[in-house]
Amino acid sequence: MSSWSETRSPLPLLFRRHSSGEIKNLASVSSSLLPAFGTVVDEGHLRLKKYVIAPYDYRYRWWQTFLVVLVVYSAWASPFELAFRKAATGSLLIVDLVVDFFFAADIIFTFFVAYLDKSTYLLVDDHKKIALRYVTRLWFTMDVASTLPFQFIYRIFTGQLHDGRVFGFLNLLRLWRLRRVGELFTRLEKDIRFTYFITRLSKLICVTLFAVHSAGCFYFYLAAHHKIPENTWIGSQVNDFKHRSIWLGYTYSIYWSIVTLTTVGYGDLHAVNTGEKVFNMLYMLFNIGLTAYIIGNMTNLIVHSAVRTLFMRNAINEILRYGSKNRLPEGLREQMLAHMQLRFKTAELQQEEVLEDLPKAIRSSISQHLFRGTVEKTYLFQGVSVDLIAQMVSEMKAEYFPPKVEIILQNEIPTDLYIVVSGAVDVLIYKNGAEQFLTKLGSADMAGEIGVIFNIPQPFTVRTKRLSQVIRLSHHHLKQMVPIDHGDGKKIMNNFIQYVKGLKQEMLDELPFLTELLSDLNIEITGRNEEPKNSEAPNSHIDANAQGTPESSNQLPSLIPVRVIIHGHPPKTNTKKDETSGKLIHLPESIEDLFKLAEKKFGTRGCMILMADGSQVEELNALRENDHLFIF
Repeated sequence: MSSWSETRSPLPLLFRRHSSGEIKNLASVSSSLLPAFGTVVDEGHLRLKKYVIAPYDYRYRWWQTFLVVLVVYSAWASPFELAFRKAATGSLLIVDLVVDFFFAADIIFTFFVAYLDKSTYLLVDDHKKIALRYVTRLWFTMDVASTLPFQFIYRIFTGQLHDGRVFGFLNLLRLWRLRRVGELFTRLEKDIRFTYFITRLSKLICVTLFAVHSAGCFYFYLAAHHKIPENTWIGSQVNDFKHRSIWLGYTYSIYWSIVTLTTVGYGDLHAVNTGEKVFNMLYMLFNIGLTAYIIGNMTNLIVHSAVRTLFMRNAINEILRYGSKNRLPEGLREQMLAHMQLRFKTAELQQEEVLEDLPKAIRSSISQHLFRGTVEKTYLFQGVSVDLIAQMVSEMKAEYFPPKVEIILQNEIPTDLYIVVSGAVDVLIYKNGAEQFLTKLGSADMAGEIGVIFNIPQPFTVRTKRLSQVIRLSHHHLKQMVPIDHGDGKKIMNNFIQYVKGLKQEMLDELPFLTELLSDLNIEITGRNEEPKNSEAPNSHIDANAQGTPESSNQLPSLIPVRVIIHGHPPKTNTKKDETSGKLIHLPESIEDLFKLAEKKFGTRGCMILMADGSQVEELNALRENDHLFIF
């Protein structure tokens, strides 16, 4: 026993308190080793006092499991010895003494087992408190009463074997040990290493077998102690049954019990005297409750395993009815069905459903573990700060898409950008009524960022090629996390410009404003740094950056620039021509840059900026999207 106290308890802790007061989160394991979920134990009680047993020590657990095996024997032997007195005074007497010895040893061990204080959730290893708690509870009295071999003690003191009924009923006290079986099944039901269905089914079988065995033994007891043996249920079938084989009587008893429990009632064995009739009535009333308990539990187990399938079938039927009622195209119906089927098949993989009840800190940590590596590999976020990556990953949402389903539709409003985690997607465009393939995206590639950054309708359609998982980030969160003139924002725009430069010609042809945009950005950059570049090379700022030009010399003024329309003449009153003859540009960072950009567009140098209503512009920050500016 002393070796047990020298070993640290393997109890999995949720938190461990250190001497410095620091709380350190530890990894948890199977909940089967915990008496209740969420147990918190002080580290000082992991090193228990000498001669104290840790309640969650695996060796003590094995000892408890061994006692459960002996409990099964006691549950069978106690009613059996009550009905068949010859077995109680024969070979089973020695076995009973051995079993009682093990339970007596467990009573002694209990005085050395630490217990969990439910008010403080700390292990108590004080010997006096352990003993006082055990002795003052009902468990101690019942443990002792169910362990004492009364018949053997009577023989020692009197020197003779008493054949009265009292010892048979005293042996029924051993059924108190059945609480250990209940505790075992409670732990197994919480243990994820065991199938819950099999555990519950085993428990129901054990309850049924015990009920059948006990009822048969009690029924035989009534016949064996009746004054007229022939006037009993078994005496009318078997002559001189008291002197026949024990197993013959036990077989008849179990046969009657099963037939009655299953409500078959063949009529070959039936109650003869009044006592047997009363017992039969009570037993059949008990059978009603037992049958309802078994059927109810089995129904719950079976329905629980099939309820998800039922929900899926109902959802699919509703989609089919909706598509038929609204005459949706066949392709769209197939996409709806595929998405619904995928939702049920991957329900255990949906992060929102699994993690919605967890604290935000845990959800963020899980997202960092799952998606941070993918986000860091994307071209747009390479080189940005670690803090920004962490913030973006925490705000990203994961989704699964089945094959041949559109993630982004061409010309839809840009709300999110997507990062492919696994699978593959195709980038398409619809032109002249035909579908044209542009490129294929795989893991760590991005989709939808062009529409989000330029604040324009999505230029391409993105469709899954096979089962794919993507994470999405809304443009609202992106704009909040990357403020104007932020270093990460400049880095992101630099990465985006480099990416745009390397786009395929087929994609550039669908974005005709990109070439003009890059030229506009070059004018803005030269204006801010007062280092004029050759205007004939609109992309020279990108090449210069590749040769070592400081990063700040080729960045956009903000992550999502404002677009305005400029005109090279004063505003004219009451004319619609002013609103259609301008040029759409991205607003530069300063008024001086705007004058230089207008000089390039219209060929003349301006000195004043007016709005359509004639008001003069003094600060560019006051301008809004699609404002008309007149520069002259």
